Amino acid sequence: MNSKVDRLFILEREFQDPAFPGATFYCKDCILIEGLLAMFPERAANLEVVRVAWLRPRALVVDALGEANQNLPAIAFADGGFENEIGRVLEALHLRHGFPECHP
Repeated sequence: MNSKVDRLFILEREFQDPAFPGATFYCKDCILIEGLLAMFPERAANLEVVRVAWLRPRALVVDALGEANQNLPAIAFADGGFENEIGRVLEALHLRHGFPECHP
């Protein structure tokens, strides 16, 4: 992984939860982020996007953010720190990478 750029951690687009056999799911917050990445590829090119499996522990996330911070989506800043609450992640994408703001 490139530590000189912000890393954006999101869940794989589709996953299964053993508690619901046969069903497939998506994370609504991660799908929102996927949409932004798809709509603004020139801005997304300045991020390292890391898609991780739904089941915990999420080793790559634990390594970057710590075991207690596996909530996704999350953005790890190249200069230190992170955000893993959707509103703060969207704000960081706007302020740090020029993505548009979400209309209130």
